[in-house]
Amino acid sequence: MLNSTSKHILHCALLFGLLVVFEIFSGGIKVNQNSFVVVDPWDEYGMLPTIVLYLLRLLTFLTLPQVLFNFFGLVIYNAFPEKVILKGSPLLAPFICIRIVTRGDYSELVKTNVLRNMNTCLDTGLENFLIEVVTDKSIGLAKHRRTREIVVPKEYKTKTGAMFKARALQYCLEDNVNVLNNNDWVVHLDEETLLTENSVRGIINFVLDGKHPFGQGLITYANENVVNWLTTLADSFRVSDDMGKLRLQFKMFHKPFFSWKGSYVVTQVHAEKAVSFDNGIDGSVAEDCFFAMRAYAQGYSFNFIEGEMYEKSPFTLTDFLQQRKRWLQGILLVVRSTAIPLRNKILLAISLCSWITMPLSTSNMIFAAIYPIPCPNVIDFVCAFIAGFNIYMYVFGVIKSFSLYRFGLIKFLACVLGALCTIPINVVIENVAVIWGLVGKKNKFYVVQKDVRALVTV
Repeated sequence: MLNSTSKHILHCALLFGLLVVFEIFSGGIKVNQNSFVVVDPWDEYGMLPTIVLYLLRLLTFLTLPQVLFNFFGLVIYNAFPEKVILKGSPLLAPFICIRIVTRGDYSELVKTNVLRNMNTCLDTGLENFLIEVVTDKSIGLAKHRRTREIVVPKEYKTKTGAMFKARALQYCLEDNVNVLNNNDWVVHLDEETLLTENSVRGIINFVLDGKHPFGQGLITYANENVVNWLTTLADSFRVSDDMGKLRLQFKMFHKPFFSWKGSYVVTQVHAEKAVSFDNGIDGSVAEDCFFAMRAYAQGYSFNFIEGEMYEKSPFTLTDFLQQRKRWLQGILLVVRSTAIPLRNKILLAISLCSWITMPLSTSNMIFAAIYPIPCPNVIDFVCAFIAGFNIYMYVFGVIKSFSLYRFGLIKFLACVLGALCTIPINVVIENVAVIWGLVGKKNKFYVVQKDVRALVTV
């Protein structure tokens, strides 16, 4: 069996090999005269169409910042770290509250996962912890000294009118509700998120270190039973995003340049209170993004937490689309908000612009084949690099998510090929989500199906 370093070297070799091949075949690296475009677009297509073609080509560069962060994150740091080793005794760890927010629609799922996560913590040796379930309606959580159910009153309102998950999270910080001390820690999970012993050890190391009040780690989606192979393979890109961009921004810079996710969020109580989830409607649709940007603006630092957690991808393409639409609308509200200084959200804004202009970038791929235009070598090289690396993101996500020893070589390679085949479908869904997100209402919070048992009819 290969060790961690060997796996990382092979991953880097595969990455660079794929990039070189893609550069040559796409014309990013000119190897002969056939690689050069000899058409004079000004004469062939006319002035206005030529200007449009060049502008569409330049839109590709909006994705360059996040591509570079993903690239260096996947290359600089070991992409296949060994099992997390505790740096101190779990008995010496400060108090940890594992907080799960739910509407209460999937009570059996929540209760099952609470029990599983509790056992995982105990198996890891963690003793000083509590699991809180924050819900809009009671789920009937069994009484236990390590669990607490908090039902958010219907009449509860925050000072700025925060809604949805942000409202529930802010309720937990109210003096008459909160039972935590300022030096305690909170691990925020979605209702379907499962801890692993590796992630618990990573969290213990993070809180024992105590240098950064905020942290986050990797989430993978191909664990246990896969409900929807199409959405799971499409989400392999998100796994690469965690191991690349997220890890680099937190380990090297300790800042959330591109924001973070809404689950596997670890915060220290005093810092969470200071930042607050009470951020009005702008901070209610993508409350995680607004919180990260506000914490960044207030000067708080972040770090990457070793060890992965498990989630499931959306069960249907409709949920997959709705999820992407909500993310875009929520981030749009954050970027437009005057409460976040521009200097703190500039990279997030550029990333959002690349997402919003995705329909135009997609059309560029079609027009580039039909109406080729000559560009400086550096532009061709960078465009090919961006395209080739984004393709590799799907490949790496599968390699990281699916075990070769669990699936076998044939099924493993089929998953890699399947992830590549989902790219066109994913592009279509992302384009629809962009258009729908821009023209639709921005103050809705769609919750995807979480409980696979609800899909079974008797």
